[in-house]
Amino acid sequence: MLNQVLAHLEALVAFDTRNPPRLITTGGIFDYIRAQLPGFVCEVVDHGDGAVSLLAVRGAPRRVFNVHLDTVPSSAAWSADPHRLRITADRAIGLGACDIKGAAAGLMAAANATSGDAAFLFSSDEEANDPRCIAAFLGRDHGFSEAIIAEPTRCEAVLAHRGISSVLLKFKGEAGHASSANALQASALHQAMRWGSRALDLVEAEAGSQFGGLSGLRFNIGKVEGGIKANVIAPSAEVRFGFRPLPSQDIDVLHARFGACASVGVLERYEETFRGPSLPAGDVAYAEQRRQAASALAGELGLPIGNAVDFWTEASLFSQAGLTTFVYGPGDIAQAHTADEWVALAQLQRYADSITRLLQNNTPGS
Repeated sequence: MLNQVLAHLEALVAFDTRNPPRLITTGGIFDYIRAQLPGFVCEVVDHGDGAVSLLAVRGAPRRVFNVHLDTVPSSAAWSADPHRLRITADRAIGLGACDIKGAAAGLMAAANATSGDAAFLFSSDEEANDPRCIAAFLGRDHGFSEAIIAEPTRCEAVLAHRGISSVLLKFKGEAGHASSANALQASALHQAMRWGSRALDLVEAEAGSQFGGLSGLRFNIGKVEGGIKANVIAPSAEVRFGFRPLPSQDIDVLHARFGACASVGVLERYEETFRGPSLPAGDVAYAEQRRQAASALAGELGLPIGNAVDFWTEASLFSQAGLTTFVYGPGDIAQAHTADEWVALAQLQRYADSITRLLQNNTPGS
């Protein structure tokens, strides 16, 4: 089966689905996938701005497999054409091979080797934190109760991961000469730096928090801009930061605490620009209940269970919508988003074999 997986992967990698710029249409890669799934009822939806989804259903399954087809942009650090798959003795190299076109190739190969009930949801907007495809799918009467989301997990079922929130802060100051006695307080950049110091202290104080093998609060100040020149008090400053909470940490409570790190009256704007819930989604008690349900499902399917992970996935959106959900896919996250991105051939084989087994065991109404 590996040869079939690699043939599909070679075709998928050749399609430019970088996000940004997300110049993705309902043709191209979606035409290819439709052609490879005879016997499936395929529905392609254009959600705008390069967000396209394809739902392929055979029979009457209750479980849906989801995989995104968009990739991160390539870089000058690639040693060869990122859209041409290269195969060595132990790995397949190409943009998206690990994250996560390898899984898409495995799903198609498994579908072609079986005749049981199956449902695949292919999407193209995951890398932009703009989950239009998933939101539209979950907002309809889809009829599924279980979801397996493909991301690089080394072919282990991941039951829990962090949430994610991105924030834009704008600080206000008073322009003036840097020699002024009030420069320390009037500078928006100084206020931003004070906020950053207090925010870092807040995060370090959360080091002891734990959930399902994860600990602490992940946090990053990604961008700071502002000011005019060294001898002018900065009249404005902008900070972009993000944090990744545990499933047991309330995102709204954390926002209130981060906002309180700013001195009174210096914040012009505090705007959350993106939010993704943790996996499992919900309050602590409900999250643990959903984690146990996902663990039971993985055990029933004969899939090994791996550790919780720090990266975010759209699996949390399915969990939030009430589906029993876990993350399962080939490859290692360490190879994702890198120059000369690759996935181990053994991982592709293992994934395709496991999906084939699951589809062979499916019967109508299962």
